[in-house]
Amino acid sequence: MKSPELVEALKQKLGEELFNWSYDQETDKVRLEHKTLQRGMDISIAEIAAKYTTKKQAAIDEVVYTIEHTFAAMLQEQEVGFRQLSAVYPIIRSGSFPKVSKEGHAFVTTEHTAETRIFYALDLGTTYRLIDETMLEKLGVTAEQIREVARFSVKKLPTATKKDEVSGNLFYFLNHNDGYDASRILNEQFLQEMAAQIEGDMTVSVPHQDVLIIGDIRNEVGYDVLAQMTMHFFSIGAVPITSLSFIYDEGNLEPIFILAKNKVKKE
Repeated sequence: MKSPELVEALKQKLGEELFNWSYDQETDKVRLEHKTLQRGMDISIAEIAAKYTTKKQAAIDEVVYTIEHTFAAMLQEQEVGFRQLSAVYPIIRSGSFPKVSKEGHAFVTTEHTAETRIFYALDLGTTYRLIDETMLEKLGVTAEQIREVARFSVKKLPTATKKDEVSGNLFYFLNHNDGYDASRILNEQFLQEMAAQIEGDMTVSVPHQDVLIIGDIRNEVGYDVLAQMTMHFFSIGAVPITSLSFIYDEGNLEPIFILAKNKVKKE
């Protein structure tokens, strides 16, 4: 299917009542502007055409689904005010994660460790939006208020874990798949409760967004197991954070390198 035909197919699916359409033949892109939101997005027709060769109608349906959900999230975001700040949560990302949005707006962040940084998200149900400085005015709040609300919100998340034992070492896995599993590392009360039952060295790992691993390392083999485990999760995660683990000691998180032959080096 040629580009003009793909554009028409998208128009038939999405309609022109809510959107203004503008097709640029040189770039082979469509600019879609939402009339109510007065916000828009660019769509690469070339990318759709490439997928259409194998997926046919499914390629168009996927794009339509993405567009509809993106603008639905924008609408919901616009309706969120200060009264709905309970939908704000902290998000853990790697230290190398971009601090500025694609539009050039600085995200609201907080220092965490040498390996990680805290971002903040507005939960929109099926997705969430990282909060940047332009959103503060829309929400009618300050960056510090966002941080305070997020600190409270993370404490309300469930903290049930699954336990596994390997070579005399215990590992506790937190995996609720709600987008905030790694964020539980910011729940100090939860970490203290876990520390109270740890007999060996307590380690905390956030290899990717959707898992938090707490280790009760009771022998040297445990560190090798931990290194292999975190590297595995880091490699398969949709949003990887860090393959390094942390020693938890009285509220402090200290990154550690696990070297060959069970040697442990604190950073």
